[in-house]
Parts: sequence; C-alpha cells; structure tokens
Amino acid sequence: MTLPVTFEDIEKAQEQLSGKILRTPTIPAPALGQALGIDLTLKLENLQLTGSFKSRGAYVKLSSLNAEERARGVIAMSAGNHAQGVAYHATALSIHSTIVMPAATPFTKVEKTRNYGAQVVQFGATLAESRDKVEELIAEHGYVLIHPYDDPMIIAGQGTAGLELMQDAGAAGAIETLVVPIGGGGLISGMAIAAKKFNPAIEIIGVQSEQFPSMYAALRGQPPRFGGETLAEGIAVKIPGAMTTEICRTLVDDIILVDEIEIERAVNGCAEHQNLVAEGAGAAGIAAMIKAPERFAGKRVASVICGGNIDQRMLATVLLRGLTRHGRLARLRIDITDQPGTLARVAGLIGRSGANIVEVHHQRMFQDVPIKQAELEVLIETRNPDHVLEIVAALDAEGLKTSVLSNMAMEGRPL
Repeated sequence: MTLPVTFEDIEKAQEQLSGKILRTPTIPAPALGQALGIDLTLKLENLQLTGSFKSRGAYVKLSSLNAEERARGVIAMSAGNHAQGVAYHATALSIHSTIVMPAATPFTKVEKTRNYGAQVVQFGATLAESRDKVEELIAEHGYVLIHPYDDPMIIAGQGTAGLELMQDAGAAGAIETLVVPIGGGGLISGMAIAAKKFNPAIEIIGVQSEQFPSMYAALRGQPPRFGGETLAEGIAVKIPGAMTTEICRTLVDDIILVDEIEIERAVNGCAEHQNLVAEGAGAAGIAAMIKAPERFAGKRVASVICGGNIDQRMLATVLLRGLTRHGRLARLRIDITDQPGTLARVAGLIGRSGANIVEVHHQRMFQDVPIKQAELEVLIETRNPDHVLEIVAALDAEGLKTSVLSNMAMEGRPL
C-alpha cells in the first residue's frame, strides 16, 4: 500500500525545520526505567519552546502556504499544543492566526496561545464541537485551515521527531519497541514511518485514553465511543484522521488503552523519577508501561514525552496525590479525650515516631462526638506506608484510637 507520506517527505521536513525548532534530546532514562523494570529511552518533546511536538508540523504546513493564503490568515482547532505551535510560527511568518479551543482548555494553554499572538475563541466541550465553530469562521472570513493531524505536511513534520529519535538512538536495533501517544494520529503516523525505515522489525505501540479510544475503535471497525473528563486532554480526540487511520492500520502493531489513574501515575513518575514535567497526554507512553509492564519487560523501549503544557495547579495536585499514594503524606483521624495537654501528647508521639506534622484540625463540636471527647485530623509527612502503620500502632498502644483516612498503595509500587 502506498502511504500518503513518505520517508523522503519527513527528510525534507527535517531540512525545513533546521533552525526553526529545537532538536530535542533523546536520553536514556535509567531512573524511570528502573522504576518500571524497563530499558527506557525518551525523546523529550516537552522541551520545545511551545512545550510540545506540535510545533514541528505547524511550521512545515505554514511555510508551504502561498502569498494569497497567508494574506487570508489561518485557523485551527486545538486543545492547546497545536494551538501554540500554529500561533507561534504564524506570528513569526507574519500570518494572522485564529485558534478555536474547547471551553475547558487549561488556562495555561489558553494564555500561552494568546501570548504567541493568536486570536483565541473558546467554544464547545470537545475538539469536535470546536470544529463546528471553525467551519463557521472559515465561511465568514475565508481563513485557511491548519488541521491538527490529518494533513500530509503535518504528519511529515511530526515524523521528524521519530527521525531524530532513530538517528540519535536507533542504530543497530538499539530500540525494539516504540511507544507513542495517539490523539488524531499525526505523531504516531509520522514517527512510525521514520522508525520503520531505520528498522522494519521495530514494534510500534500506540497509547490512548480509555475515555477517548478513537483510533483503537477505528482500527477494529467499531463505532466511536468517548466521553468524560481526562487528564490527557491533548489526546482526547473523538474521531481520528482518515490518513492517519490508514497509516496506523499499516504500521502500528497494537494500541494500549490506559485509565486516568495510570495517566496520573505516569505524570507523577516522570517528575519524581526523571525530573521531567509532562502533561497527561505527554506521559501516556509511560502510562502504557504502568498498565502492562509484562508487555515491555526485557525489551529496549523508547517513548516520546510529547508535551509538557500542564496546568501548574493540576501538576501540584498530581504530585501531592502521588505523595499520598506512596504513604509519604498521610491523613490520620485520632480519637482523644478533650483535656489539656492531650494535643501536645499526640504531637510528641508522632514526633518521636519520626514523622512531621503538616496540618492539624481539632474538632469537638460535631454532635456525633461524645461531649468529653474530640477528634483530631492530622496530616503528616512520613517515609512510606509501613512508617504510617508504625505510627498508627504507636498511637493505638497509648490508647489513642487511630485510623488512616488517606488512600495508600500498600503493594510497594514505585509509580
């Protein structure tokens, strides 16, 4: 089958992009790989100026427009990363850009897109609904559509990430499996074409959110199904591209679906073990390794951290939830007698156990608490889940009935 994009198209795109984007590093990731039990290599597209791989395809497409098309201006629908890529390069090329973004797009992506010079219109709950607004604005103003994934030049531009990865780390079969997040399919299509040229035997694994398994369904002839909130809004695509579906049908070996907790653990794992800031979609490849570690055990695996544009408040929440999951933050409820000195006694016991108190809530007014008793809710910093249980045992031994309110993973998972 003849594909709509060739390896030569990707090589040409690489020449066009020289000096226009960052050639991001391809690095061994021993700390994260050890936590996963995998020989892991990462391509760090989160380090692009606009925070994601989308800058690649955006420039290749925009630079191909003729003078008449540039004068009309361009439009795109995007949850954020394609938006920033188009806005940045359009401004650099003196092209007016309008970006339609879903209403719930994280604030950081909206503001960055505006700061790159685009006119931002927020409309709809999903990209599919944003597309309706795009069509309306095209009819009204004559804008040129810069599609986020279903365009040969976009696919070729995204494929340069795979070309760089294989040039930097793919020699002599150094990579056996390549794991790539899938939204509309532009990134995995381009990267698969590049990777297969270097190593026809390389295994290409896609990753999608269980909430939006659009490519997974399309390749199986199933009707599209989608819905719900997802941390990986960058790959929350209802319907994949026609071109990208055919490329994936030819070159992608399998697609793994990951749930929200696995995506969250992947974002946390990138930060904790590899000092990398990844958005939900950007860490989806790692989420697949958390979901199915046996699938990757003993293999030389590469993945792309395809974006780092995560809302700071959301990142803070993910990191704090990670500390709780690992038993390094724990919330305890302690029943005490309502007498002077009891609070100091509890604090002393916790301190002697080697924990640090972060917060204390002292409740004596609830009607279900006996009038001569009170409840303490204490947030403490600890070493691990076993340490939490040691502290609970120490408090119980002193007659202070204690329960753990936080949800800890007790099976010793590193992520």
